[in-house]
Amino acid sequence: MAELKTKPTTVDVAEFINSFADTEQKRSDSFELLKLMQEVSGHAPQMWGPSMIGFGQYHYKSERSRQEGDWPLIGFSPRKAAISLYVYSGLPEHEHLLTDLGKFKMGAACIYIKKLSDINTGVLKKLMHHTITFLQTKYKNC
Repeated sequence: MAELKTKPTTVDVAEFINSFADTEQKRSDSFELLKLMQEVSGHAPQMWGPSMIGFGQYHYKSERSRQEGDWPLIGFSPRKAAISLYVYSGLPEHEHLLTDLGKFKMGAACIYIKKLSDINTGVLKKLMHHTITFLQTKYKNC
């Protein structure tokens, strides 16, 4: 089985944002997301792989394969095309929270936003809380 490339690193999060975020808006939004996610999760930010900032972690085992590993409870990445938010469980019972989130696009495992002001941060906090609670309940090793 292939080893996961996305794992915690010791890279400085602020240095990463300052060098990776390609616009002042994205840098500013990234530092705001750092504060918001740390407040909601209760965990300090940590780099995961070369471009993801994660908060907390849990250990998962796939129900459909032999894959298992560690993953952040929530996180984000200030990518060139958009900021990727890893804050959504994907559960049908959490879909209603997306209704009032604002302007975003859905990916397979994340929410893409152009800028933080495009979304309702109160709703984002609810999404994060629901996702963290779901993961802590399901995996019990957070």
